[in-house]
Amino acid sequence: MRFGVRLIQYHGDARRLVELAVLAERAGADQVWFPHDPFMRHTWALASAVAVRTERIGVASIATNPYTTDPSEIAAFLATLDELSGGRALIGIGLHTEAMVQWTGYDAADHVERTRDAVDRVRRLLRGDIVADPPWSDQAYLRFDPPRREVPIYVAAFGPEYLALSGEIGDGSLPMIAPPESAPLMVSAIRAGAGDRELDIAGCVWLSLSEDGRAAREFLRTMIAYFGPYLEDAALATVGVSAADFEPIKELVDAGRYEDAAAAVTEDMLRLAVAGTPAEVVAAIESLGEAGITQANLGGPLGPDPEEALRLLGEHVIPHFR
Repeated sequence: MRFGVRLIQYHGDARRLVELAVLAERAGADQVWFPHDPFMRHTWALASAVAVRTERIGVASIATNPYTTDPSEIAAFLATLDELSGGRALIGIGLHTEAMVQWTGYDAADHVERTRDAVDRVRRLLRGDIVADPPWSDQAYLRFDPPRREVPIYVAAFGPEYLALSGEIGDGSLPMIAPPESAPLMVSAIRAGAGDRELDIAGCVWLSLSEDGRAAREFLRTMIAYFGPYLEDAALATVGVSAADFEPIKELVDAGRYEDAAAAVTEDMLRLAVAGTPAEVVAAIESLGEAGITQANLGGPLGPDPEEALRLLGEHVIPHFR
């Protein structure tokens, strides 16, 4: 089992996010990822800062979408980050949800085809090709030589068809595994596209880790209230929850009543994350491995105290798998 850490902006300002990435490296994580969401602290700036503050860990942007970020920009960023980090860059191209892209006025209904095209263009640019496919001209090529011509490209996907694409074309896949019980469902769809091809299935789970297991679970309420409505019905059904159950909670969030929304999160909804003590987290990650997940990509709140969570991850969780 490999380990990635996803750092979201709710942990604090940009400097604190960079410091948490340094702690993730010290804890033994293999990769650190920054979600690429519209209107949030920009993943490319954060990844660049981490590249110069770390020595070993892979540095990545997750869900860099091919609508608000053109493949030419993605390729130039990725090659520059790889140069800055000394060959440690990787990227997750794709979407968290269609809704977030639509906030910016794009219709993301063609996200499967758009992602396939973007991954192909980025790879060819990195290899030094002139990518004159319409609407690009014969001037579409990188004006510098990347340190690596093959940089790992993961596909951030959801839904059976999109997940199958991630298995078909990605060096890795980044499925959202919320709840953890949905892992077999996601792995099956990815494998349908991959066939016998090997790839890193980096299951994106929400983590809340603390020596106080109850406190860890309770700390999830605000995040689940905000993000739960965007999860897939098929995944939610594995713990007896549906998207319809989240509708009243989303109304509270949209009205700015965040405390009321958090209070409305049910015990079943708290099962959407990997949460609890180090022993409980180890057991949950073992189950993910049995389902075919090859990387525990841990994000969300991390725990009531993110620094403590990373310490516990490095002292108790990661060593169990090494």
